[in-house]
Amino acid sequence: MKKDLLRDNLAHVQDHIANVAAHANRDVSAITLVAVSKTHPVEALLAAYELGVRHFGENRVEEAATKLPDFRQAISDPTVVCHMIGHLQSRKVDDAAALFDRVHSVDSIKLAQRLSRFATKPLPILLEVNVSGEASKYGFDGARRAELFRAVEAIVPLPNLHLDGLMTMAPLVAEAEQARPVFRALRELRDEITARYTSVKLPHLSMGMTDDFEVAIEEGATLVRIGRAIFGEREQG
Repeated sequence: MKKDLLRDNLAHVQDHIANVAAHANRDVSAITLVAVSKTHPVEALLAAYELGVRHFGENRVEEAATKLPDFRQAISDPTVVCHMIGHLQSRKVDDAAALFDRVHSVDSIKLAQRLSRFATKPLPILLEVNVSGEASKYGFDGARRAELFRAVEAIVPLPNLHLDGLMTMAPLVAEAEQARPVFRALRELRDEITARYTSVKLPHLSMGMTDDFEVAIEEGATLVRIGRAIFGEREQG
């Protein structure tokens, strides 16, 4: 992708986020744009970095391992945050703990325990919740509150982890508005957890992607995961 096009795409997304936040009476500084760079080369990450992007999302550990070390070495900037946003297999936790600064997709107590074991510094995590109930989606079952409460109780005390939010994937829908109930349900679930466990603070809601981030912001998203609108269609390798 040419840098001019990347600049235009990024500016358009940032302006759109600001406009939606203003319309929803939210402070835009409370919303973090995670530029999803999966399938795009290191050069694309470097170009985005030069344009001011500091949060990058990858969904596969194997791909991230081929890109993030070189990217970090090239920029040498500790303010950059790399987010693991895809499904994380237990056998790849050691690599993920070394590569990423935040994991959005913790979907079991066992996975959290392994992350705790391999993390060498405090690692912020979010619990992935399958709000829509789709069989194809990962995450804790949003309808099984007791199971989720048990997970919170088990994960919060784990060393080297900091649970500070929830994440969900909305279903593919014809209109973004159709995803609103999913985003609203995640926010309400977060509020239910923090009301039940007053010592647990969950400021972050990771929800919303290219096709539905506007609605997600209106429903309280603090981390929006946007790829195609910034980098264009996925590169095939």
